Amino acid sequence: MRTIVFIETNKSGSSREAIKAAERLGYFTVLFTNKQRFIHQRTEFPDVHQMILVELSNYDELRENLNQLQQQGKQIIGIFSFVHSYVHLAAVLAEEFCTSIVSTDSIFIMENKVLTRELLKGHPNSPHYALYNPDDFSLEEFIDQAKDYLPLIVKCPTSAGSKDVMLANNEDQLELAIQDLLKKHEQILLEEYLEGPQYLIEVLVHNRKVHIVAIIEQQITLFQRFIVTGYCLLPNINQRMYNRIFEAVSSILQAFQMRNGACHLEMRLVNGVWKLIEINPRISGGAMNRIIEVGYGINLVEETIQLMLGNEPCLTKKHSKYVYAHYLTVDSKGKLSKVTGKELSSQYPGVEEVYIKPRKGQIVRPPLSMGDRCGYILASSSNKIQAKRMAIRAASNITFYLDPL
Repeated sequence: MRTIVFIETNKSGSSREAIKAAERLGYFTVLFTNKQRFIHQRTEFPDVHQMILVELSNYDELRENLNQLQQQGKQIIGIFSFVHSYVHLAAVLAEEFCTSIVSTDSIFIMENKVLTRELLKGHPNSPHYALYNPDDFSLEEFIDQAKDYLPLIVKCPTSAGSKDVMLANNEDQLELAIQDLLKKHEQILLEEYLEGPQYLIEVLVHNRKVHIVAIIEQQITLFQRFIVTGYCLLPNINQRMYNRIFEAVSSILQAFQMRNGACHLEMRLVNGVWKLIEINPRISGGAMNRIIEVGYGINLVEETIQLMLGNEPCLTKKHSKYVYAHYLTVDSKGKLSKVTGKELSSQYPGVEEVYIKPRKGQIVRPPLSMGDRCGYILASSSNKIQAKRMAIRAASNITFYLDPL
């Protein structure tokens, strides 16, 4: 039985759609998860043929479960993860248990923001950064050195989804941000704050050839953290801009020596130069796979699986249109009692999907990370402005009713 093992998933979004794609391709799907609630919600995962509760930080336990699958007669042909922090783990296991072509070393560096910045030190597309280790400097000495570069972004080296990412405009804010993050992390990464429009670039690398699958303009809202509240797929980007992006992306990936794999880069255009905000060794989560599928007819997680199984991905666009994903948030913290307007929103012209994430009774709050967003409206059009307008208008019908805590 040809089997693909997935290391963790979310209930929705790119990671879940990858499992559905594997099932659609005819593979037996196994999910290793450390989320007890998934076991209780087992019937909600019909695309997962076998679900196993595993401590994902215990490598020996993972190996033991993989050996058991093989003893059951399952032929493991792939071990993948589309979830932050497990991509490298899956790649290492794949090297041991099945044929793997992905660039494991590249993934390892991409998963760690300090290693990424050190690798790209001096690279024209990488901004200034500094690393704070309490054992090396006193906080006062470090701030005295860093103050000349304010404003600065303060983050932990393993942050994802805007979690533990703060903006410091002055010395007091810088000290408070570092002290706050030191409660949970041993190292603190400071990066130059870059002003300019931000874009997300989805990439597949096949036999060292870089394929830019999609370029997405991001709408960023500053709550207590920087949260992406809008994504606009750009199908008709001008050739000069595309060439500059391709040149920057190719140069960065050459530094990583990536041969095969998927990644996405967040970049800002600063005074005519594309600067790297982040790079991650996987497709973006949330609605990203759906955005690309609606806009181009390409199921990127499916083509990523094909690539990682040693097949050539098919990235031919079946059609081309603007897609805008508008994310929903709440203004206060409380227990969700009901959500209204979903059906009405879905009937708006151009609306492709309305997704509400939290369930009744769940605690919701203003976003401190991408994971706190409450859903999205996906709309498409041949016109960029119209796609965005339709998504936002449809979203205006959604109301979250919260009971105070």
